[in-house]
Formats: sequence, C-alpha cells, structure tokens
Amino acid sequence: MTLRLSKNIKLIASDFDGVFTDGSLYLDEDLKQVKKINFSDVMGVSRLLKAGYKFAIISGETSNILNYFRNKFNIEEIHGGIRQKGIVLGEIMKKYSLSSNEVLYIGDDVNDLAAFECVEYKIAPKNANPILKLREDIQITQNSGGHGAFREVVDELLNL
Repeated sequence: MTLRLSKNIKLIASDFDGVFTDGSLYLDEDLKQVKKINFSDVMGVSRLLKAGYKFAIISGETSNILNYFRNKFNIEEIHGGIRQKGIVLGEIMKKYSLSSNEVLYIGDDVNDLAAFECVEYKIAPKNANPILKLREDIQITQNSGGHGAFREVVDELLNL
C-alpha cells in the first residue's frame, strides 16, 4: 500500500516514542531507562533534511535521546515534555508560515490526536493504538514504530 502524500509537504513533525521506538521501555537494575531506536529511521531523518524538508519532534517525554537528534542533525524544533502537542505544532506551523496541507504529522497514540487535527497528512505506525487505526483520515504504515515506520514515510515522500 502506498501512502497518500503531496509534493506540497514542507514539514514533517513526529512523536518520538512509538514512532522511532517500538514503545518499549527497558529498565536496568538501577532503574536507568534505555530505549532502542532503528538506525534506518535515523538515516531517514538525515535523508529528509538533506532533501530540504523541515523536521520537528514533539514528544510527551523528555530524553537525552532527543538531544542526540538536536545535536547530530542541528534540529531546532525538538520539543520534549509536551502535553499539548497540537498547540506546539500550531506554533511551529505559524513560525514557518505553513498551512495544514504543507505539514505531515506522525504519531502512535491518543495523545497525538490534537496534533493530527492541525494537519492534512496524518500517519500512524502499524502498531499504533487501535483508536487511531479506526479513523479514516489517518494513514497506517506497513512498518511498525521502531521498525522502520518513519523511514517508510520518508522514502515515500522522497519518491514523489
């Protein structure tokens, strides 16, 4: 299945946990959190930025992994600890003078619904919360979060 995307898209905004990760949280004996990310998704970020797209991460969690992305790719729009994702996405869109048909949002759970309402292009990974999968306006990737879902979206977008 091919995602319905547009050459008009200028910004890809994404949740982090459940998109770049499989949603698992690993805890060691000292309760240190560890998350696994898929390198093909990291390469997707690189390809996206090299192609001239704007990129934002809007996460409900705070994590040093978000700082890794900020520093590795010099990404300005990294937002962690966000409870009102729709408000933050709206502010980013206003900052760059983008309309809803120029933005794609990727999220995996109900806390992404407000962000989805801001954009025309709504995508969730294959393993997203079932509530998202019931909505006809949200496209579902063939890959799961943490298993190349983000890269799938980037590859489709770059092949338009």
